[in-house]
Amino acid sequence: MLEFKETVAEAVAGVQDGSTVMIGGFGNAGQPFELIDALLQSGATGLTVVNNNAGQADEGLALLIKEGRVRKMICSFPRQSDSWHFDAKYRAGEIELELVPQGNLAERIRAAGAGIGGFFTPTGYGTMLAEGKETRFLDGKWQVFETPIHADVALIKALKADGKGNLVYRKTARNFGPIMAAAAKQTIAQVSEIVPIGSLDPENVVTPGIYVNTIVKVG
Repeated sequence: MLEFKETVAEAVAGVQDGSTVMIGGFGNAGQPFELIDALLQSGATGLTVVNNNAGQADEGLALLIKEGRVRKMICSFPRQSDSWHFDAKYRAGEIELELVPQGNLAERIRAAGAGIGGFFTPTGYGTMLAEGKETRFLDGKWQVFETPIHADVALIKALKADGKGNLVYRKTARNFGPIMAAAAKQTIAQVSEIVPIGSLDPENVVTPGIYVNTIVKVG
């Protein structure tokens, strides 16, 4: 059932301790900062977070990590010049990391939304990332079996939503949003504008409303 909330606090109120939370964004582009801040204020802890990276500077996901709310990160790019909060927590043994090559990360999320039980890929074969995983020689090369990544909740950012929950994005800010929306049991989207049903060109809808549970207007 689709719900429209008045505040970001109301939107994330149902996120439970120990949840697996997908957070959209590629760096700052498409990162739902207001929803992340509300999640921090909600007090939810022991979270497993799926994101492209492990937070930047002192905002958004980085603050969740700093405050010790994240138990485990599943990401492809955990270290950069301003990811100091993750770096400190990891070195102190206070956070787990599952490192996933970026293409594999996207496909594992997409597989969850598509109901696919897994897939074989050559990426990661012969490295530590393949340890303990099934391998097969397919199509002339060794490949590694990867499993889908499911989530309890996805926090994403879109440009517009209509009254049925259909979403459109702003250019590259869409990045992981559409596949995360399909992979999660509950999708919470922050949007800049809510428009009447019929206002969005069906050809431009990226995330159909069937994948969206909660919408909140921000800004």
